[in-house]
Amino acid sequence: MKLIIVAGMPGSGKEEFLKTADGVGIPFLRMGDIVREMYPDRDDAYRHMSIGEFAEAERKEHGYDIWAKRSSERMSGSIFLIDGCRSTEEVKAFRSLTGDVTVVAIHSSPKDRYQRLVERNRNDAPSGKKEFEERDEREIGWGLAETIALADIMIPNGSTLDEFRKASTDALNRMRK
Repeated sequence: MKLIIVAGMPGSGKEEFLKTADGVGIPFLRMGDIVREMYPDRDDAYRHMSIGEFAEAERKEHGYDIWAKRSSERMSGSIFLIDGCRSTEEVKAFRSLTGDVTVVAIHSSPKDRYQRLVERNRNDAPSGKKEFEERDEREIGWGLAETIALADIMIPNGSTLDEFRKASTDALNRMRK
């Protein structure tokens, strides 16, 4: 199986990358969806936690590769994309499954990311700059910055959406070969 791992800070453009992957026929899974699926089922000890805090608690209790292990149970086909990788431990867990792993990092400036997160108005949108910065610090603390820095492919997302989609399509088509 050829595995494409996508990493990027919140609001960097990972969702647009997934739409592009879907458009070229590459199936994918968001690791965050698995976290959100499990979040309502947490026991009383976790009820006070946000989704991010719950994900962190699970990493501390079961290992920093727990979300990768849970994701791997849902992968199939000759090529598959996993979104939301946060650490080198997760990358190592995926590499233990197949020798054909490519890590793609999506990069955007903090200013652009903040604006996107606020505009998309999801329930996890930051209420202000302080909350945005705290979320960044939490993600970096999980090892996301190292994962981005060690990526095989870096796709910048600081210009137009059309240019980002073209760069994403080109990268995905190269990886399919």
